[in-house]
Amino acid sequence: MKTKTHKSTSTHGILFKFMVFFLFCCQLQAQRINRTEFKDTMQRIPAFTIHEDNYFITGVPTNMAVNSRTANAKYQISFKQIISRNTLPWDSYAYLTYTQKAFWDIYQESYPFKEINFHPTVGVGRAFFDKNDELKGIGTFNFEHESNGRDSIFSRTWNRFSIGYHTAIGSKTVLSVKGWVPFGYKNGNPDLLDYVGLGELRLSYDFIPNRFSFEIKLRKGLQWDTRGMVRTRLYYRPFKNKGNQYFMLEWFAGHTENLINYERFTSMVRFGYVIKTIELDFLKSKN
Repeated sequence: MKTKTHKSTSTHGILFKFMVFFLFCCQLQAQRINRTEFKDTMQRIPAFTIHEDNYFITGVPTNMAVNSRTANAKYQISFKQIISRNTLPWDSYAYLTYTQKAFWDIYQESYPFKEINFHPTVGVGRAFFDKNDELKGIGTFNFEHESNGRDSIFSRTWNRFSIGYHTAIGSKTVLSVKGWVPFGYKNGNPDLLDYVGLGELRLSYDFIPNRFSFEIKLRKGLQWDTRGMVRTRLYYRPFKNKGNQYFMLEWFAGHTENLINYERFTSMVRFGYVIKTIELDFLKSKN
């Protein structure tokens, strides 16, 4: 029988208020690429690319004693394969993505892997344009599966149909909103929605384009309590002409960082190397 730990904290409220204030302060006018330029971009970009960030980071908890059992490393591998380029109805395109996230207890003697989460997706995307034929945003519809690949009482899995929308709200700011209809989760983790909710919001901002940026991601569980998560990241590229290679400082506070202990409150600060995704960079204004 699992023991659930709920931690009351004001962190979620403070960061949510900051995010709302930040949205109102963003510059709302920006010159974006037009329909023709978008179609040209879709034809030029490689079919096989990075999807989410690929990284290796390590760190310590902020809410408990630091030792070899509580400090760990986390890494992620993520890629995207475009299946079609504007050949489907309504100028949509199809793609596959795969993301694998692992939690590695590298400070223990045998270096065990605590948890590995697998997240394949198949989806379609479509661009939306305003009356001036400039790109407003990208909409997506996905079928997603997420599990830890284990069986018996250790199995954690859920499936969902999700709808997402990604748009620029300024020359340096990208907003992503996603909602989902979950299914196939009641065997092994029947109360999962109390922690993951029915959607998420992500906001990224470039303090210095291609050099220094910030990202925040939020989820809120279904109940009227503090269950949910806040993940903040700072990216810094120390060297010029190094493409999308950055250092990343991440703070995760909340639940569902991994699936095996989704109900446990986690507060971890980690730092490391990241190959940063540029999947949505074309939404930003032209230089």
